[in-house]
This record gives sequence, C-alpha cells and structure tokens, in this order.
Amino acid sequence: MIKERFKVVAAVHIFLIKDNHILLLRRYNTGYEDGKYSVVAGHLDGDEDLITAAQREALEEAGIEIPYEDLDIVGVMHRKSQEERIDFFLTAFNWHGEIVNKEPDKCDELKWYSLNELPDNVIPYVRRAINNFKEGKAFDIYGF
Repeated sequence: MIKERFKVVAAVHIFLIKDNHILLLRRYNTGYEDGKYSVVAGHLDGDEDLITAAQREALEEAGIEIPYEDLDIVGVMHRKSQEERIDFFLTAFNWHGEIVNKEPDKCDELKWYSLNELPDNVIPYVRRAINNFKEGKAFDIYGF
C-alpha cells in the first residue's frame, strides 16, 4: 500500500504600506475569525507562483494592481491551525488604482492603521507576522 504524501496549505498575505500605516480589513460573514482584522490574503490556487497569487488577491479583494517587481517577500510562517499551513507575507508600497472593498460579503471594513498602533482584535498570527516584519524577522513557527 502506497502512503499518500502529506500536503500543506499555502497562502499569501499582503502588507500594503503607506506612510508607516498598514491596510487592515475586518473579516465578516466568513466563518473564520469574523470581526477580527487581517490583511489582504488568500490561498494559492495552483499553477501560479506566489507573487502572481498575491497580485490576484490584491485585485480580487482591494481592486488594485501591484506590479510583480513591487511585491517583496518579507516573511514566511510555518503555522498550525486546523491543518498545517505555510504563509508567505509580502509587502507592497506601490500599486495602481484606488483601494476599494471588492468583497463586502466577506469584509465590512478596510482601514489604514499605524504600524505602531494596531487594533486589539487583529488575528493573532497576523499580528505576529506584522511584528516580525517590523523587527526584520523573516521566518517564524506558530501554533505548534
């Protein structure tokens, strides 16, 4: 009998940064961490590299286009939730278009917050990733 190979869920999280502020979105009606803040994020769909996945998520969720070369990977987190995950955290300081809430059925607020004054209800692993970014820490393990 051949044992099935372990699979891990991969996701991208985009830190949109402007004037030392980060764009946060409040989750709504998703069934996961509703009422808490996160960043523009999503799973890799397959057959796309993670930069392309981040571009796709930024367009789908915030209505902006981020040039490929303007997305930088600043962190990786091996995380245990209901399943194991690998989260890639990217920054963007430049984009095209105006940020709008393209998924009001999943997000009830998009708002800029100072990197040094985040709201209390940021999803814990996202808060840790933001702090890692501020401290220049590129890799972390969370939830094990």
